[in-house]
Amino acid sequence: MFVIKRLLISGTKSGIGKTTITLGILAALKKRGLNVAPFKVGPGFIDPGHHFRVTGKNSWNLDGWMLSKSYNLECFRKYSENADVSVVEGVMGLFDGYDGKSESGSSAQMAKWLDLSVILVVDAGSMARSVAALIRGFEEFDKGLSFAGVVFNNVGSSKHLQYLKDSLEGNVKMPCVGGIYHDREITIPKRYLGLATLHDHRLSDKDIDRLANVVEKNMDIDKLLESLPDMKTGKPKSDEVPLISEKAKPAVRIGIAWDNAFCFYYRDNLDILETFGAELVYFSPIKDGCLPENLDGIYFGGGYPELFASQLSNNSELRRTVRKKSLEGMPIYGECGGFMYLCRELYNTDGNIYPMTGCFPFNTRMLSHLRTLGYREIKLIKDTIVGKCGHTLRGHEFHYSELSDIDANIENIYSVSGLFGQKNVPEGFLVNRTIGSYLHLHLGSKPEAAKEFIDSCLDYKKERMTKLQ
Repeated sequence: MFVIKRLLISGTKSGIGKTTITLGILAALKKRGLNVAPFKVGPGFIDPGHHFRVTGKNSWNLDGWMLSKSYNLECFRKYSENADVSVVEGVMGLFDGYDGKSESGSSAQMAKWLDLSVILVVDAGSMARSVAALIRGFEEFDKGLSFAGVVFNNVGSSKHLQYLKDSLEGNVKMPCVGGIYHDREITIPKRYLGLATLHDHRLSDKDIDRLANVVEKNMDIDKLLESLPDMKTGKPKSDEVPLISEKAKPAVRIGIAWDNAFCFYYRDNLDILETFGAELVYFSPIKDGCLPENLDGIYFGGGYPELFASQLSNNSELRRTVRKKSLEGMPIYGECGGFMYLCRELYNTDGNIYPMTGCFPFNTRMLSHLRTLGYREIKLIKDTIVGKCGHTLRGHEFHYSELSDIDANIENIYSVSGLFGQKNVPEGFLVNRTIGSYLHLHLGSKPEAAKEFIDSCLDYKKERMTKLQ
């Protein structure tokens, strides 16, 4: 049994600055010498990278739709165990999740599961007394939540902040715990899939110090910490523990594509692969002229291959090597941006064409608008390198590109369903032992998938070693 402080930083909607405020709070707590454990609600990849830069610790995704309640509880327990404070950044608005009928996948659901006190971030730009009505609605919508207070973002002046505070008196229960003034210097740039990634916008030590100072100056951190109850967290019962703490001895070497073009990975996925016996070897499809030696499999995560299409295309030797390994039967798994790299050509919005690896005889075309977004559940319709026929996994889909010139002869291995029922278009493709899909799967939804991938890599390793004899 151990005791920690814990809080959720959520907001009224997306795009109101909760990531910046979260980073500021993380930086301020770390500067005080506290041991801070960061987490992120939802399927996002970018925010956890910035959490890591500020705290020096991996940030773990929590998700009430992709993952079971027990998985979330154990993940939070495991990675909060030595922390003084656990800070969870929410997703979208506080009550936004899988659909409009339930709390599934929402920050509010996670707050109740983990007994988190909620800080509500409100964009106060162009708002006055009406802000009290907005906050009151959030306060009364779900009586099961505990609010630590409200933080006003984009405050115009000290007079504006006082006006906002006055509006709360007698109208809402939660206190104002701070007001952050509009400051472009602490804003992280945005792009179409969200904020700029850690690779493309690495916060400097000066940036982190500035974030900490802004929060210390404009929020009462002492009062906030005092208001958070000491919460005890014990180990779940043995039948409720889905995480495996003991890692197997490495049995296979799996290459992980990791650079500015490919950086969207759930930390859990990498951890689970290691648990089942993978030695992870990182390489850059942008810069490296060859693959790491003695690989038994490759994992291409998502990211922004379209922004680095010229560099990826010019690295022709690596492209040819990846295709050769695919033809030889090496297990290769690519999702979203990784899948685009495994296809034949990438067309950008300017009409330029960039050759990719050609493992799949498809082309991908960038669009100026969002192609699709949402949670997905897949059912495997045959035995594959990531599971047996009938296995189900959950994940997420979010991209601004689409497939073109689809070859109907390429085998589809996923039956996909989402919010609006089953999708009747192919979503998961198989060539040799190479799988490609736009879907980002979370292995925590079906850890056995990692074992299947490791077993496939072992089979390939044995075949490779036999050829060398």
